Amino acid sequence: MRVALVHDYLTQRGGAERVVLAMAQAFPEAPLYTSLHDEDGTFPEFERLDIRTSPINALKPLRRHHRLALPLLATTFSRMQVSADVVICSSSGWAHGSRVSGRKIVYCHTPARWLYQSERYLRGRNPSLRMAALLRPSLIRWDKAAAASAHRYLANSSIVADRIRTLYGVEAEILPPPPAVTPGGSIKEIDGLVSGFFLCISRLLPYKNVDAVVRAFGRTPTETLVVVGSGPEASALRDLAGSNVRFTGRIDDAELRWLYANCVAVLAASHEDFGLTPLEAASFGRPVAALKWGGFLDTVVEGRTGVFFDTPTAEAIAVAIIKLRSERWDESSIRDHADTFSEERFVRRLREIADEELLKVTDTHAHPSRRYS
Repeated sequence: MRVALVHDYLTQRGGAERVVLAMAQAFPEAPLYTSLHDEDGTFPEFERLDIRTSPINALKPLRRHHRLALPLLATTFSRMQVSADVVICSSSGWAHGSRVSGRKIVYCHTPARWLYQSERYLRGRNPSLRMAALLRPSLIRWDKAAAASAHRYLANSSIVADRIRTLYGVEAEILPPPPAVTPGGSIKEIDGLVSGFFLCISRLLPYKNVDAVVRAFGRTPTETLVVVGSGPEASALRDLAGSNVRFTGRIDDAELRWLYANCVAVLAASHEDFGLTPLEAASFGRPVAALKWGGFLDTVVEGRTGVFFDTPTAEAIAVAIIKLRSERWDESSIRDHADTFSEERFVRRLREIADEELLKVTDTHAHPSRRYS
């Protein structure tokens, strides 16, 4: 077996899962190892892949609520044996801990947020995630040993490359992922909506700051917001929203294409390590208002593809909404920007990196990677 893939868990529909699907395009014959797989919770495209789950996948409650598995995941991946010449680990905290027989490449979405950004990520609201506070010292030791076992690190953005350098002492190549939803596929209209709305696409989690976006539309009552996504904050956000905010819940890509094509602009207020939505919006020629932080600094060109706001507050977002409305945007220029992040570029470079590591396999067998516990 030449190449295998590893991912933390396949239980949700997020940017990291989109990236894994792009990796599978690069290596269509590669098996995909993971801790948990919830077919209903993640993208249906995974069904065509050779997915190999860990023993804890037999526990159905964990598949539906993967955060409950947090105390088990370090051990789960430490015991995961992956036999391949090159193993690419898609990791935001766990997959890089798998044991491999060949060369280990880590594609890092971010070092574990609950370990290194816990105040922002947890915001004191999720009891299952607060368990991480008790386990933090041992998990940090495990995490750094797991990072040291890799032969090569890739980062999705400049800010993640900086974190990898600071936390692990490793220089990571930046390989931005491609936009996942682009024009050209099927389109399905959503009933009850007309063109001209603003769009926010996010898992409904505290650190995503969707509450600030919703509050901003209390300040701009003549504008309409459509929120796409699901998560534990859904009920609280619906209670917060006015009549000019509509929640779609989870939708398919055909419906998402219709929303991108018919919106005025996209709003992105989360502290994102990369953030795919500005690029997806750009592929449809739509501008974005994004938090001036993290991965958005790599993917939004102020004045050309969108505007920034400095803080994730209703006041700042409301000002950005007005600015988006008042500016003239060149759709062709915005689309050209999205093209520089194409899937073809991502797939080509990932294959080149795998080929480079395959050349080192013989030497790796002579000098196995460090073991850790």
